[in-house]
Amino acid sequence: MQHPEEDLQVRWLKLRIKLKEQFNIKPDMNGVLLLIGVQELGQGPQEFSKEQKQDLMHIAICTILLPGGYYSFDGHDEEGWPHFTQMRALPGFNLFEQENFLKDHILLYFQQQGFI
Repeated sequence: MQHPEEDLQVRWLKLRIKLKEQFNIKPDMNGVLLLIGVQELGQGPQEFSKEQKQDLMHIAICTILLPGGYYSFDGHDEEGWPHFTQMRALPGFNLFEQENFLKDHILLYFQQQGFI
């Protein structure tokens, strides 16, 4: 039987390969979060400033953690950017656990989008 940790890493690698096939990039964690943020913003690909990229990654994290009740969606501002409120604290993970927590939620997001 496969260890759940190995399964997560295999599914993560498969997602990155599929993203490479679709977008011609094999993004790391930040790149995947950026893709989700751009998707959720819904304004199409464009040039973003460093600050906007950080905002997009925040949108992605809020979005993927919505189903777990960590954030609630507040609506969009006048420029169309989504806003969220943190509803409960994130678990106190070390860096490795935190990355796996995010990977798991990212994979769930892409499943819900019908991408994987």
